[in-house]
Amino acid sequence: MRTTVGIIGAGPAGLLLARLLHNAGIDAVVLESRDRSYVEQRQRAGILEQGTADALRAAGAGERMDREGLRHDGIELRFDRRRHRVDFPALTGGRSVTVYAQTEMCKDLIALQLREGGPLLFEAEALAVEDADTGAPRIRFRHEGREDVLECAYVVGCDGFWGVARKAIPAGLTRVFERTYPFGWLGILADVPPSHDELVYARHDRGFALLSMRSPAVSRLYLQVPDGTDAGQWGDEAIWDELERRFETADDWRLARGPITQKSVTPMRSWVHEPMRHGRLFLAGDAAHIVPPTGAKGLNLAAGDVITFARALIHQRDTGSPELLDAYSQTCLRRVWQAERFSYDMTTLLHRAPGATPFDDRLQLARLERIASSHAAETDLAEGYTGFPLG
Repeated sequence: MRTTVGIIGAGPAGLLLARLLHNAGIDAVVLESRDRSYVEQRQRAGILEQGTADALRAAGAGERMDREGLRHDGIELRFDRRRHRVDFPALTGGRSVTVYAQTEMCKDLIALQLREGGPLLFEAEALAVEDADTGAPRIRFRHEGREDVLECAYVVGCDGFWGVARKAIPAGLTRVFERTYPFGWLGILADVPPSHDELVYARHDRGFALLSMRSPAVSRLYLQVPDGTDAGQWGDEAIWDELERRFETADDWRLARGPITQKSVTPMRSWVHEPMRHGRLFLAGDAAHIVPPTGAKGLNLAAGDVITFARALIHQRDTGSPELLDAYSQTCLRRVWQAERFSYDMTTLLHRAPGATPFDDRLQLARLERIASSHAAETDLAEGYTGFPLG
């Protein structure tokens, strides 16, 4: 097989890239190791920044998002039994975010790719990227019981942290930056309408809590738990009781309870691989960087990476200049590190670390008071949450 761009991974980044290239008249082949059902059902992110939502619309993939997604114009911060709303449009010149599950975004993009785009091969396991530093990189893969080779002009690895793409970059050329956190998130899906119409981020002496949603009828909620916690250790009533404690306010707000349909624990880490390019191999998304979920940046960073790559490739085709492709890693990493900074700030602002002292607690409350009382501090949070510019 031969194509211009070989894309490893049919998550939101790989699928969005395939759509962007198709619209630009550039052929691509997508290889996905899992089956279609798995890709369309795996629960991941659910917050789309303004730029991500705009990119989906521009790519012709935003119709159902606009019909079924939930536009959010702010978030609520809770601390010391107080409530403070951050108004995104007022602070950012009109920007907002959209609640639309990654599963739904993938369904939309898969349908478009199968109907209009180039080959999308499910259960096609990428085995290795070869000759990445030449003008003719290759992807060895296994599909339908036999090995094959995809010859490309470019390879984009959207295959996550455990994928093969990053392994094609010689270790001597790379640097890795990492921070692990001594806590995780116990997340639940519950068949109950959300108890608030926007996301609620709660800082409490017992730990962080987040009220989110997947739809007007399905709530998504999280509790900070110690690292290594088994979700099965928590009974349903214990989860709801703890959520009530951490979301407690001085007014009459109440948390609605309902049947819990899913429980899982998400570890928390920050991780960046530099560079994001080697020869004609380009890394995108979790293959190159991971952020703690507090800032809702993971999916959006991945989308930003592939938008940057598509623009650079189109620029080279139209002008003959490789300037933007050559700058891919540097361009993406500027945005990545701002997102890492924002996610770290949100994580340390709202989570109580093991062994935290009364001094640490007072500092957190002082930081939250600053956001609630300072237009500049509140604007910085709103700008970061709704998304950093590309480039």
